Amino acid sequence: MITLLPGEVGFGQWQAIYEGAPARLDPASAPCVAASAAAVERILAKGAPVYGINTGFGKLASVRIADDELALLQRNIVLSHAAGTGAPSPVPVVRLMMALKLASLAQGASGVRPATVALLEELLVHGLTPVVPCQGSVGASGDLAPLSHMTAAMIGVGEIWVDGARVPAADALAKAGLAPLTLGPKEGLALLNGTQFSTANALAALFGAQRLVRTALITGALSTEAAKGSDTPFDPRIHALRRHKGQIEVAAALRGLMAGSAIRASHAIDDPRVQDPYCLRCQPQVMGAVLDVLRQAATTLLTEANGVSDNPLIFAEDDTALSGGNFHAEPVAFAADMIALALCEIGSIAERRIAMLVDPALSGLPAFLTPRPGLNSGFMIPQVTAAALVSENKQMAYPASVDSIPTSANQEDHVSMAAHGARRLAPMLANAEAVLGIELLAAAQGCEFHTGLASSPALEAVRGLLRAQVPALDEDRHFHPDMQAAEALVRAGAVADAAGQDLPGVA
Repeated sequence: MITLLPGEVGFGQWQAIYEGAPARLDPASAPCVAASAAAVERILAKGAPVYGINTGFGKLASVRIADDELALLQRNIVLSHAAGTGAPSPVPVVRLMMALKLASLAQGASGVRPATVALLEELLVHGLTPVVPCQGSVGASGDLAPLSHMTAAMIGVGEIWVDGARVPAADALAKAGLAPLTLGPKEGLALLNGTQFSTANALAALFGAQRLVRTALITGALSTEAAKGSDTPFDPRIHALRRHKGQIEVAAALRGLMAGSAIRASHAIDDPRVQDPYCLRCQPQVMGAVLDVLRQAATTLLTEANGVSDNPLIFAEDDTALSGGNFHAEPVAFAADMIALALCEIGSIAERRIAMLVDPALSGLPAFLTPRPGLNSGFMIPQVTAAALVSENKQMAYPASVDSIPTSANQEDHVSMAAHGARRLAPMLANAEAVLGIELLAAAQGCEFHTGLASSPALEAVRGLLRAQVPALDEDRHFHPDMQAAEALVRAGAVADAAGQDLPGVA
């Protein structure tokens, strides 16, 4: 069970929730929630118009709402804003979104009642996940449509995932012994206003990117071995002069992965090559930059995850409701674009290593890594597949944050596009994982031609992991199952685990 201490939840805790761990709030947050709800009641008693509490929303903020219609106002905003479209968002992403919203509300600045927070908490504990369409948010004013679908389930409208089945929300709540929520003043707006959908999608990609970086260091080292490349470019003195932290760490990781390799040592014997191609030689510079930019994205997203991003915000100490723009997801949009660039580059340099390995003029290995080229095509088309995936990622890497389109009759005239900027990271991650799976196969196959020479213990352990599922390619066979097996190892993080090295991480 993960205990959420609002404002202080760590990267690993968010990842554990995404991976299925149950979560509850730290009971210490209860007084702040109660104080915030009481402040809303006192603000209402003053009779002055306050946005989102007794007024309309967006362009309709000037419309005053009567006291006897305040509950209907909050219900209406949820129902009208639950206007998403597209496929359902993955359950782990929605669970993370719910946890992010829970931690935000529990900071006592949103004006929701303890019972409202408790219901959201119970949904997480019982494994009840609202069905949330993946499209419809522009990342300001908050992720309105996705969060509205979440909130609709809390009031008994829409659908909830229960053990993999879509169940009417009212039925799912009743079966769990939970009553649908009747929203109080401010509560609908507090639940659907915020960046939690965008942040959850971006964090999900970041969790995968951390595994991907570590795997890419291993497949890159193994490709260097297959090509009998030099480890001179990884000398620490080179990288100390440039000073980039990620570059220094990546060079050290590559040295560690190749330590004790007889293949590496053989490079110095009768090798006419003076320098290796950039895809081998510049791994520290490229992957180090990837690591640095992912760490910056992690810093931004962890800050966002622990912040409050709805509107207006309630300050109980003086019964003030302040309207601002914390719902604008520009920080998340920038972070998502940074992750996209990193994912694109991981796949791009890996594909160049695959292309290098299959080209005998560059690698010194048999053409397309097959013992009998011509009769056999070997790795010819897997490299083409890798190229296709990299090209897809290049197209998707175009920054989402530079786009904007006015909404809500120009009241919301600049938006972040963080939601689809973050959502597009999942297919980019899958493409990059597939590319690394192909590189793993190609690099291991390349090493098969160095008869009598072993790689390092770390890389031989990785080859052993692969060979337990995929034998060496002696002649052409149905290639797709090999690719599926290798990709599964990459996605599960098994490649990094097998190497047994302390590899640098994102957070």
